[in-house]
Amino acid sequence: MTLSLSKDTIQVLKEQDVVFLKNRVKETAVKIKMGLVNQTRLLTACSELVRNMMRYADGGVCIIEVVSSGRNNGVRLTFSDRGPGIADIQAAMRDGFSTGKSLGLGLPGTKRLVNEFEIKSKVGEGTVVTILKWANG
Repeated sequence: MTLSLSKDTIQVLKEQDVVFLKNRVKETAVKIKMGLVNQTRLLTACSELVRNMMRYADGGVCIIEVVSSGRNNGVRLTFSDRGPGIADIQAAMRDGFSTGKSLGLGLPGTKRLVNEFEIKSKVGEGTVVTILKWANG
């Protein structure tokens, strides 16, 4: 069972908000004594997801949580937007798939960087992506 120990909600609508979010995620990871490699993985995943949120949905909200399961602590990030949504999540999760002009490594690459990854999307309503990175793992 995973327990939420703290929660911080950050609205991301402009570039300065992206910088603030990434700094807050780093502070949170340092606070739970997450190692540098895992911090880098978490921040890379965060950067990709916030970039998608800005590009496809003109921003949204990110919830940063410190979570605990037994003796292990982690950082859970939930990105929510009211963008166009993703019509085919299975296709979006394949390497090389892109609706923009990118390499199409974003969502599948993000999933490989974290311990847990969940995506929910409804066309015309928006997308919610939740990732979790444990401090030790």
